[in-house]
Amino acid sequence: MPGPVLHTGASATCPHGGSLNIVAASPRVKVSGMPVAVLTDQGVVAGCAFTVPGPKPQPCVTTKWTVGATRVTANGQPLLINPCVAICQSAEQIPGGPPIISSSQTRVVAT
Repeated sequence: MPGPVLHTGASATCPHGGSLNIVAASPRVKVSGMPVAVLTDQGVVAGCAFTVPGPKPQPCVTTKWTVGATRVTANGQPLLINPCVAICQSAEQIPGGPPIISSSQTRVVAT
């Protein structure tokens, strides 16, 4: 499914409102002046208030990207596209839900 290529400056949150920052490991390939995001890049979440029953705080801290573009790569890794297939996770790997991408560049589309 084609979609806009995600990059480090994309506005994203975890499902609970924590801010998600994409940390690009290889800043060589850029769109709109920002490094593209690939399947192996880290997604770091800050400010999540997720709590499991008990109550036990389990804030989202990372994002695990599961599917990237099938035909376009950067440095041998599939690009991340919007809508992304990913899951936000706590430090104990408890899934919190998919990230919400609210804005990113729209000029470059990948499949």
